[in-house]
Amino acid sequence: MATPTSRGASGHEPAYFPDGDQTFGQDDGPWEEWNPTEESVRPVRGRHRVGKQRGGFARSSTVLGVGVIAAVGAGGIATAKDRPPVPISLPDLSGVTDSLPDAESLPGVGSLISDSDESADAGSDFSGVTQAAAAGGAPVAQLDGGQQAASADAGEALRSRIMQQAESKQDEAAAAEQAAAADAAAKAAAEEAEKQQTEAEKKAAEAKRKAEEEAKRKAEAERLAKLARSFVSPLSSYTISTTYGQAGSMWASGYHTGLDFAAPTGTPIKSIHSGTVKEAGWSGSYGYRTVVELEDGTELAYNHQSSMSVSVGQKVTTGDVIGRVGSTGNSTGPHLHFEVKTPGGDLMDPGAWLRDKGISL
Repeated sequence: MATPTSRGASGHEPAYFPDGDQTFGQDDGPWEEWNPTEESVRPVRGRHRVGKQRGGFARSSTVLGVGVIAAVGAGGIATAKDRPPVPISLPDLSGVTDSLPDAESLPGVGSLISDSDESADAGSDFSGVTQAAAAGGAPVAQLDGGQQAASADAGEALRSRIMQQAESKQDEAAAAEQAAAADAAAKAAAEEAEKQQTEAEKKAAEAKRKAEEEAKRKAEAERLAKLARSFVSPLSSYTISTTYGQAGSMWASGYHTGLDFAAPTGTPIKSIHSGTVKEAGWSGSYGYRTVVELEDGTELAYNHQSSMSVSVGQKVTTGDVIGRVGSTGNSTGPHLHFEVKTPGGDLMDPGAWLRDKGISL
């Protein structure tokens, strides 16, 4: 049996030498060439199969398809409307392919070709794509009608979605504007209502104040009217000749200590209020003098009388005649010198006291 050796230096099929210890390259004896047979060569199956050697045009088409896909991914999709197709020239490989033997004639190779024909044919079919040259030399792809329609539909869908988003944003902006306007109107209405309420409260407070003042005025008027019924003027007809506090050398204190009612001699003098006669008689510079003490301790003095009608300890009521106008004592003419002392004994303005009791002078 011949023993195979490694491939020779010339690249021919490995040589087999006859039995014996033969060395490659030596001329020690005759050797014979090994010819494969169907029994010695079996088809290689499984994952160790050798890929089919396809013709030159199929391989070029595959390379062209890969180039077109790479160009499309790098530079975008260009349609036939934008760029004219550029013709591609390929070398004529017919002479080479004609000289090659048929694959089916090679033992153990036909099955490999038959198994991979479908995948090869499917991978090399780029009938709808041609390569074009873009401005500046960049390759672009030309799409057929179906691909153009699909691209147009995708663009229209994108445009529609963008328009919908824009309309949604506009609706949101309009809603926000309406809400802001409603809030502003509500705020203005609240401020106006608060302003009106404040003004109403001010008016109500002012009306209440005026009502209270009016009530006080009426109460005071009623009080004075009541006092007027219990207090009367000492003279029915008179003229105020000298007021309280006037300065002068004719008065020992240096000022006038009472209120003078000038009237003719003999004019009746009435008791201003009910009380008890405390003094009745001559009193020096005061002439004939009558003093009536009221219930609260206030003393009313009637001076310069021409005559007296009451005595000490006598009870008198409002309007009783207690004497008559005269000019006795330190007097320059007929008049009633009227004085008022507080319960503590201090002199006070008779005019103010009479007005407080509701008597107009």
